Amino acid sequence: MAHSAVPTTAPAVAPISLSALAPWAVFVGVLMLVLLYLVGAEQGATALFEGDTVHEWMHDGRHLLGFPCH
Repeated sequence: MAHSAVPTTAPAVAPISLSALAPWAVFVGVLMLVLLYLVGAEQGATALFEGDTVHEWMHDGRHLLGFPCH
């Protein structure tokens, strides 16, 4: 059998450069800090939003992550 349906060599994949990865790493880092603030601190001593809406949305997440909220 001279020809195979499955290629015997894998195509070369270029490595991801650090300069291409840096903006995504910064974006994910900022997003995680915002989520950490919303889950851990919002409606506590500091509050960006009025009322208890954000607190109620994040309530189970606070307990899951070990943040005291009441």
